[in-house]
Amino acid sequence: QVQLVESGGGLVQVGGSLRLSCAASARTFSNYIMGWFRQAPGKEREFVATISRRAINANYADSVKGRFTISRENAKNTVYLQMNSLKPEDTAVYYCAAAATLGSIATSREDYRYWGQGTQVTVSS
Repeated sequence: QVQLVESGGGLVQVGGSLRLSCAASARTFSNYIMGWFRQAPGKEREFVATISRRAINANYADSVKGRFTISRENAKNTVYLQMNSLKPEDTAVYYCAAAATLGSIATSREDYRYWGQGTQVTVSS
């Protein structure tokens, strides 16, 4: 069982930045692919970013490429999402998730077994 706790969300103006953190309880955090997803009101939960177990590979949704950066510190059992140049359409609840699936990265919700409770990000114009 892995428990994930996100933090760092909040209210920010257009063009601003936020850094989300996700702390994991797993003793073997480095065994998991980590990902970030988001869900806006009335919309499906969508993929944002994923990072491989040793942070060698990463993948991003087209909508956030060049603005968001995912990273992880296995020694701290923590994954991060640095969000720059934020837009109103980035407003959503952001969730981190852990996957034990084969492969180096995972972009599908179905690949992820463990989820955090989410943190709200609101970008105001």
